[in-house]
Amino acid sequence: QVRLVESGGGLVQAGGSLRLSCVASGRTFSTDTISWFRQAPGREREFVAGIKWSGSRTEYTDSVKGRFTISRDNAKNTVYLQMNSLKPEDTAVYYCAAELTPYYSRFASFVGDYDYWGQGTQVTVSS
Repeated sequence: QVRLVESGGGLVQAGGSLRLSCVASGRTFSTDTISWFRQAPGREREFVAGIKWSGSRTEYTDSVKGRFTISRDNAKNTVYLQMNSLKPEDTAVYYCAAELTPYYSRFASFVGDYDYWGQGTQVTVSS
């Protein structure tokens, strides 16, 4: 019902920047929240940043605050993740995810909160 396609990953040196894009199609009108997660080898998938499809509320994990910015362009059905001052610790596969119906007032930051996922895009930061 909702298709998500990520792009923009690549290889950068520490201190560099990347901009990820997530294009949504299908029943986007049913989407409440779109977020970025990441997963490094041997690590659990973790929440990075999220934004409400309508409205302005955003949320970030502490490790990326001040460096990453999530934004949206509703006309293009696209969510962006601008990543600055990248560190080797940011190396991971980054996934876009959509939550359709929130059941609680808290901001969705758990993997189980989300209904649809993109295929992922690799981000590698070298030292």
